[in-house]
Amino acid sequence: MYGAILGDIIGSPFEFDRGKQTKDFELFSKGCTFTDDTIMTVAVAEALLTAERDSTVADIETLVTYFMQGWGRNYLYAGYGGKFRFWLMENNPKPYESFGNGSAMRVSAAGWLYDSIERTREVARATANVSHNHPEGLKGAEAVASAIYLARNGSDKKEIKEYIEKEFDYELDRTLDEIRPYFCMNETCQKTVPEAITAFLEAKDFEDAVRNAVSLGGDTDTLGAITGSIAEAYFGIPMNLIDECNKRIDINIRGVVDRFELAVKKKK
Repeated sequence: MYGAILGDIIGSPFEFDRGKQTKDFELFSKGCTFTDDTIMTVAVAEALLTAERDSTVADIETLVTYFMQGWGRNYLYAGYGGKFRFWLMENNPKPYESFGNGSAMRVSAAGWLYDSIERTREVARATANVSHNHPEGLKGAEAVASAIYLARNGSDKKEIKEYIEKEFDYELDRTLDEIRPYFCMNETCQKTVPEAITAFLEAKDFEDAVRNAVSLGGDTDTLGAITGSIAEAYFGIPMNLIDECNKRIDINIRGVVDRFELAVKKKK
């Protein structure tokens, strides 16, 4: 989960094309802060930590809704989209056919907690379905969780790329240099998830992956969160970056992160 949070924090100052589409930037600048990407990542993680390992999809959706609304209302000005902000405040929230990239940026916990890719995908789909139930919203969440699952279980980049292309029909043959000239702010799964995965595929380590993602411009905090979540599972994260992350999150977020890290360690 640190990977998603770090990607969010590092990408946050450059959102809305405020950067220069370069990898050469200060990693932790003055404007670095966590956003809604972190809050919803933590909410989903707490929901899945609360669920039983064999919880039904309906039970998982109930817990995800409960914790997303709870965290969202406590951090109401973290940068949510307009429709999702209304969803957070509703007494009986319903999915609204969104294919926004919110379903993909919050899903990382699902990639770590389960023992099969089938269960991983089932849970990832449930975390999206409570709000982002458009086929593209569901696909984005499943693809990211699948990439994390494969990365943490020893698959190499070629295997991850081939699985994502086969199962989700994403175009992953474009290079970042080919993507950048035509890339701009876009908050959809279909225009974020493939690019974020490509940023991971071209990377040599965790930091390089996040720099790749931010260098595209556009929705840089979400690109960073998605790329960072996969890169963590593949490369790991240097302790100095984890220390920098902990300086920038509050005690409530840190509490869930610590619980999640402990749960992952117990699985190994």
